[in-house]
Amino acid sequence: MPGLRPAVFLDRDGTLNVDRSYILRPEDMQLLPGVGEALRRLQAAGFACVVVTNQSAVGRGMMTDVDLDQVHAEMKRQLAALGVTLDGIYACTIAPRTEDKIALEYPDRKPGPGMLLRAAADLGLDLARSWMIGDTLRDILAGQNAGCHECILVRTGHPIDETQFGLAEPFHVADDLVAAARLVLANYA
Repeated sequence: MPGLRPAVFLDRDGTLNVDRSYILRPEDMQLLPGVGEALRRLQAAGFACVVVTNQSAVGRGMMTDVDLDQVHAEMKRQLAALGVTLDGIYACTIAPRTEDKIALEYPDRKPGPGMLLRAAADLGLDLARSWMIGDTLRDILAGQNAGCHECILVRTGHPIDETQFGLAEPFHVADDLVAAARLVLANYA
């Protein structure tokens, strides 16, 4: 559609920052190497950069929405120091009801597409020209369920279980966000 921008949707923990299971305090936020460079290159190419993150610690009572806002404020502060401003942050704070990490329990909780669909509507994004980058199969499935052009699994977070690859349509694998950004830019027409 004319006027809509492509986006790169990004998982948070294990993709942008060190995955510590739960990031409950701002001081626990530590960006991964190269994140600023990768995001700057994507934005310079015209991509909106939008974080879509499951944050069940709120739903589990481990932190509040205010605590989550403070963690995100610290992430934004660190990114700003690297010359990056995110186009949006969308978080699903609902705790899962099942141990199945790829069960579609709630539309906004990845692998559900809700956060991506909402961001597309809010920010004027073209999902068919957009990419999803994350470190788990549920990130890939969320991108595919939303109709993203391509998805990339990065090796910087959870160990990749190659037996699950067949559960998702074809997708790319990259060592980190810098390599993923290179892949996006090399395949974007």
